[in-house]
Amino acid sequence: MLGRWDLVLLFVVAVFNLNVVPSIAANGGVTVWLWIGALVLFFWPQGIAVIELARRYPGEGGVYLWAKEVFGDFHGFLSGWCYWTNNMLYVPTVMLYFVGVSVFALGPGHETLADNKTFALIASLLLLALLTVLNIVGLNVGKWLNNLGAIGTGIAAAVLIVLGATIYLRYGTNLNAADFKFPENPRFVLNSFGVICFGLVGLELASVMGDEIRDPARTLPGAVAWGGIISGILYLGATLTLVIAVGKNDISVLQGIVQAVSHMAGGIGVAWIVAPFAVMLSLSIAGIGSAWMGGSARIPFVAGLDSYMPTWLGKVHPKYGTPYAALIVQGIVSLILVIINFAASGGVQEAFQTMLSLAVVLQLIPFLYVFAALLKFTFSGTAGSGRYGRSALLLSGASGLLTTILAILVAFSPAKQISSIWRYEAKMIGLTLFFIVLAAFFFFIYGRRKLLEQSI
Repeated sequence: MLGRWDLVLLFVVAVFNLNVVPSIAANGGVTVWLWIGALVLFFWPQGIAVIELARRYPGEGGVYLWAKEVFGDFHGFLSGWCYWTNNMLYVPTVMLYFVGVSVFALGPGHETLADNKTFALIASLLLLALLTVLNIVGLNVGKWLNNLGAIGTGIAAAVLIVLGATIYLRYGTNLNAADFKFPENPRFVLNSFGVICFGLVGLELASVMGDEIRDPARTLPGAVAWGGIISGILYLGATLTLVIAVGKNDISVLQGIVQAVSHMAGGIGVAWIVAPFAVMLSLSIAGIGSAWMGGSARIPFVAGLDSYMPTWLGKVHPKYGTPYAALIVQGIVSLILVIINFAASGGVQEAFQTMLSLAVVLQLIPFLYVFAALLKFTFSGTAGSGRYGRSALLLSGASGLLTTILAILVAFSPAKQISSIWRYEAKMIGLTLFFIVLAAFFFFIYGRRKLLEQSI
C-alpha cells in the first residue's frame, strides 16, 4: 500500500520531469513567465480538482472513473483512452531522453551516440522492456524504482541549481531584461506553453491507483500539496539554470540538462561530477517511465473490466496481482510507435519533439473533463457535497478549463526543432484524429456487445 511519503515521491517523479525542461528552456527566459502562469492557472486548479474528485469518487480508475461518473460512459472511456494512449507516446520520449543522458555516463566522446538512430532505438526498446517487466512484478517492486527515481530527480535538480548559483555568483550572467520579453514572433514560445502544462500533469496519477493508497481521504491532500510545491520550485530553478548556463540557442532537447552541468562543472573545476550526475539522472528518468507506465496501464485494465475493450485486458497476474495484459499491450504499442516515429522523422530530436507534442494533446484532453466536472458541480447545486465550496470550484474549473484549451491549441504550433511544418501538422492532426476515432470504435463495438450480453 502507498503511504503519504510514497505519494509525495510519486508526485515529484511523475510531475517534475527534467526531460521536458530543455525543450522549454530552449525558448529563453520568457518561459519563466509561462511557468508562473501555468502554475497559477493550471497546476493549482488541478490540485483542487484531484482532491475534490478523488473524495467524491474514490477507487481505481482516476480520470476514467471521474469522467464516467460525471458525464457518462462514453466520455469516461474517451478520457481514459486519451490518458492511456498519451502515455504510449510519452513513455517512448522518456526512453529517448534516457538514451541522451546515459551516454554521458560512458565518458567523454560518447555524446554523439544519442543522435545515432540505431543506438537510440535499441537502447530505448531495451529500457521499455525492462520497465514493463518491473511493473508486471508489481508495485511492491516497481514503487522502489519510482522512489529512487524521485530521489534521483531531487539530487539532479539540486546539483543543477547549486552549480547555476555558483556560476552566477562567480561570473555573473549574460542575461538581461530583453531575454524575459516575448519575441515579436512568438510561434516557438507558444508550443512551449503546451509542453509546460503537460509537464505539470501528474497529480491525478495516484488516484488512478486509488485502491492501492492507504487511507486516501487523509493521505492525498497533504501529498498533493507537498508534491506540487516541490515540483514547482524545481521546475523554475531548472529552467533558469539552463538558460543561464547554456543559452537558449545552444540547448539540446535531449541532452540539455547534462550539457549545462558539463559546462558549469568545467567552469569551476569539478568536471568529474558529470559522469555520476548522468548516472543519477538516468535513474531518475527510468523512475519517470516506470511511474507513468504503471499508472496509465490501470486505464485499459478498468476499461476491460467494464467490457468497453477486450475483456482479457482486465486480467490480473495470478502471482503478482497486477494488470499484466494491459501492461504488455501498452509496451508493444509503445514499441511500434517508437519505430514508426523514427522512420518518419528527420532525426532523433525531431522524433522526440513530435511525440512530445502529440502526447501533450492527448494528455490534456482528459483534463477538459476534469475541470468541466468542477463547473458542473458548481452549477448543479452539488458544490457543498465535496471538500471545497462553490467559489473554489468555480474559479478552479473556469481557470483550468480555459488554460487547458489554450495549451492544446498551441501544441499544434511547431517547435524550432521541426524541419517540415507540413509533415508535422499532418502527423499531429492525423494521429490525434486516429486515436479519437479508434476510441469511438472500441466503445461502440464493445459497448454493443456488452448490451447484448446483459440482455441475454
